[in-house]
Amino acid sequence: MAKKQEKTEGYGADDIVVLEGLEPVRKRPGMYIGSTGPEGLHHLVWEIFDNSRDEAMGGFANHIEVALLPGNRVRVVDNGRGIPVGIHSKTKVSALETIMTTLHAGGKFEGTSYKVSGGLHGVGASVVNALSVYTKVEVHQDGGIHMQEYERGKRKAAVKKVGTTKFQGTIVTFEPDEMIFKEMGWNWNQIVGHLRQQAYLVKGLEIVIIDAREVEEKIKLDNEVFLADFELEVPSVSFYFDGGLVSLVRFYNQHQKPVHKNICYVEKEVDEVMVEVAFQYIDDISSRELAFANNIYNMEGGTHVTGFRTALTRRVNEYARKNNFLKEADENFTADDVREGLTCAISVKMREIQFEGQTKGKLGSVEARGAVEKVFGEALGLFLEENPEDAKAIVNKVILALRARKAAKAAKDSVLRKGALEGLTLPGKLADCQTNKAEDSELFIVEGDSAGGSSKQGRDRKTQAILPLKGKILNVERARLDKMLASNEIRALVVALGVGIGDMFDMSKLRYHKVIIATDADVDGAHIRTLLLTLFYRYFKPVIEGGFIYIAQPPLYKIKKGKEITYAYSEEEKTALLGADADLIEIAQDGEGNNEEGEKVEEEKEEEPEEGKAKKPKSPKISLQRYKGLGEMNPEELWETTMDPKSRILKQVTIDDAVDADKAFDVLMGEDVVARKSFIQSNAKMANIDA
Repeated sequence: MAKKQEKTEGYGADDIVVLEGLEPVRKRPGMYIGSTGPEGLHHLVWEIFDNSRDEAMGGFANHIEVALLPGNRVRVVDNGRGIPVGIHSKTKVSALETIMTTLHAGGKFEGTSYKVSGGLHGVGASVVNALSVYTKVEVHQDGGIHMQEYERGKRKAAVKKVGTTKFQGTIVTFEPDEMIFKEMGWNWNQIVGHLRQQAYLVKGLEIVIIDAREVEEKIKLDNEVFLADFELEVPSVSFYFDGGLVSLVRFYNQHQKPVHKNICYVEKEVDEVMVEVAFQYIDDISSRELAFANNIYNMEGGTHVTGFRTALTRRVNEYARKNNFLKEADENFTADDVREGLTCAISVKMREIQFEGQTKGKLGSVEARGAVEKVFGEALGLFLEENPEDAKAIVNKVILALRARKAAKAAKDSVLRKGALEGLTLPGKLADCQTNKAEDSELFIVEGDSAGGSSKQGRDRKTQAILPLKGKILNVERARLDKMLASNEIRALVVALGVGIGDMFDMSKLRYHKVIIATDADVDGAHIRTLLLTLFYRYFKPVIEGGFIYIAQPPLYKIKKGKEITYAYSEEEKTALLGADADLIEIAQDGEGNNEEGEKVEEEKEEEPEEGKAKKPKSPKISLQRYKGLGEMNPEELWETTMDPKSRILKQVTIDDAVDADKAFDVLMGEDVVARKSFIQSNAKMANIDA
C-alpha cells in the first residue's frame, strides 16, 4: 500500500503568482527581447520599426522616419493608416490602448489586416511599452490627432483627441527603462545598417534616420510630424531603393570583380508565397547567401535557402551538359562548386510563417522550399538561355571551382587525412600543455621566437600551450585550400587546433577552449592579428561563434616608482596612474636602465641640505618603459601581465553581424585597393598612432 504523502507546509493556492497585463514582460524581459544587453535594447527599435514597415509591405505607407532624441528617446513615424483608436468590442477601451497594453493583441493574427508581416507573436509594441519608462503614441487619422501616454506599460490617461491634422500615420516615442537596461546608449552604425537592409527589402520605401541626441535646445514636436522638416545640423541618412534585392546584391558586390555583367533577378508569387531572388557571381572563393522571410534576416538559412541551392545546382548542371561544358564521363558539379563566389539574396513573404527557434534565425516553413525551387529554377533556366555570355562565364567559374576542389582534396588528403588516421604528431614548435581536457586548455598564438621563448618559460605548463608563428601568415582571403596547406605556419595551426578543415571539420575535436592571439602592440602585430582573424573567419567560423577565440591585451607601459611597479594597458590608464607625478618622470627607460637612444641613464646624486635646514625628502624616481613587443618582457612580466588568468585582460572575438563582418574582411583583405584606401581615410581619426 502506497504511503500517504504528507501535506507540504507553506505551499497552497495562494502561493501561485499570477502576473497581470504586462507584468510578465518586466519580470522576464529576456523571454521577449532575447536579452537586456545592447542587442535587447536595440530590439526595441526593431519592434516599433517593424510595425511601420509592415504598413509599407501592405502598400499603406511609403515613408518611415527613425529619430534618436536627447535622453535616450527614440521617435518612429510612418505615413500609414494609423493605429485604430475606436473602442474595442472585447476590451471596452480604445484599440490603441489595447494594442499598447495587452500581450498578443494586434492586427496580424486573422490575416485580414496584413497579408504578410514580420512576426505573428503580436507582442512588439506592448513589450516596448512595458520596458520603457515613458511611451507616447500619436495617431493622425481622419483629420484628428489622438494621443495616449504610458509609464512602464501603464496608461497615464485614456486616449484623447488633442488636435486636428491633414497627415495620416502613427508617431511612437519611447524611452527605455534604465531599471531594465543597465547599458544605455544607441549604436548609430548598427541602426543604420539594419534599416538600410530593410530599405532594400521593401521596394519604394523611403527610410530616414536622424541622430538628434546632441541637440541642446528642446525640440517642440507637438504639432509637427517629421523631424527632417526642422532645419537641424545633425547627422542623418536616408535610403530608397527601387531595385529591391538587385540593389542589395550590387551593394555587397561593390568592392568585388563581377564574373558576369547582368544580375539574375526574379519576383513572382506561387501558392500564396511571394518569392524574390537576385544573384551574381564574383571573382572570389567564398559565397554570400542573404536569406529573409517576411523581411526578417535568417542568419541560419532555412527551407527557402534549401530550395534555392537545389534549383541552382540542377539548372547549372543541365545547362553545362546541354552545351557540352560537361562531357558524358564528367562528374556533376556539386552544390559547393556552384556556390563558390556567389552573392545572392533570397526573400520570401507568406501569410502563415514558421521559424525554428525564438530568434527566427532559420525558416522552417515547408512551403517556402517548393515555391523558391519552382520560381527560381524556371527563372534561372531562362536567364542562362537568354544571356549566353553570362551563362558561359558562370559555367567556367564553376568549372574552376570543381578543379580547385579536386586539387584541394588531394592536398588535404596528403596532409591531413594521413595525420588523422596514422597519428601525425603535433607540430614541433608547439609547446603543448599537460592536461587533456579541452575546457581547461589554452593555446597562445604568439609572434616570433623571442615572444615564444618568454611565453614558454612564463606559462602555466599544466593548462597553457604556446605556438609561435614565424612572420606573417598567408592571406587566405583569396587563397584556396591547397595553397593554404602548403604553408608550414597554417598547417601547424590547423594540426594544433585538432578540428580539421573543409569537409573534415569536426568542432568536437577542438583541443583548446581558449585560443588566444597574442601579438605585439605595433603595426606588424595588428597585421598578423588581422591575418589570423581572416583565417579563423573564413575556415573556422564555428570556433569564433562558439566563443573560443580571444585577443590578449598586453600592457603598453611599465611604470616603476621607487620599488613599486605597475602596468598601464592604455594611454588613459597611464595618465591616471601617473597623476600628479607625471612631471617627475626624468626620462623614459627600458628594462636595462637605458633611454630611448640606448644611452645609459646615470642615477641623480642626492644634494646635501644647507647648514641649519632639514634634509629634504627625496622624491622617488619614476621610470616609464614603453613595450613594443612581447619579446621585450621577461617570463615573469609576461605571466603577470598577459597570461595569468587572475590579472590578464582578454577580449573575446564575436560575430555580431556576419554580413557586415564578411564585408569588412572583403575590404581589408581583398584586392580592391581603392576601397581599402577609402576605408583607411574614413577611419584614420579612430586609429592610435604610435609615433
